[in-house]
Amino acid sequence: MKTIGLTGGIASGKTAVSDMLAARGLAIVDTDLLAREVVEPGTPGLAAIATAFGPAVLAADGSLDRAALGAIVFEDAAARATLNAITHPRIRELMTARVAAHAAAGARGAVLVVPLLFENGLDAMVDESWVVDVPETVQKQRLMARNGLSEAEADARIASQLPRDAKRAKATRVIANQGDLAALGVEVERVLAEAGLA
Repeated sequence: MKTIGLTGGIASGKTAVSDMLAARGLAIVDTDLLAREVVEPGTPGLAAIATAFGPAVLAADGSLDRAALGAIVFEDAAARATLNAITHPRIRELMTARVAAHAAAGARGAVLVVPLLFENGLDAMVDESWVVDVPETVQKQRLMARNGLSEAEADARIASQLPRDAKRAKATRVIANQGDLAALGVEVERVLAEAGLA
């Protein structure tokens, strides 16, 4: 089974691409979803976050208040490192288990959707790395519209990730996403053919 690491900056279109890949029969392992699983109420992950950051990061129902936590970690590298030390090993463990399950089920390819693929060294776990690439001006507009962020907040989130050029340089394949969904579909078909997964 071929494993693909799919990444790209925040609001670059990773979800749209992973949906297209799923529609073409590839197994999808989305680390954003795994990240939610490891901090669900009652998990050791959520308990560790509450211990590290205090009760202000918990909602009234005991779940993680993502906005409160995000406000802390996106502007503080040390806080972000603390959060990553809590969540990343748990996410990696779940990811490995899901990939093994897809391989055992006979999937021809598994796509690991990992926003911080290169930053966290997870590209070493996959056969190929695919980057969804979008111009920063488009990325910022999408992020502000999607998350209701100010320009400064959007800039801070984009700046917290590996620069666009660095991602492109590390990628096995680049999927351009500055057009509409039809254009993106053409790009997806191209990389699938190049990778022998069409």
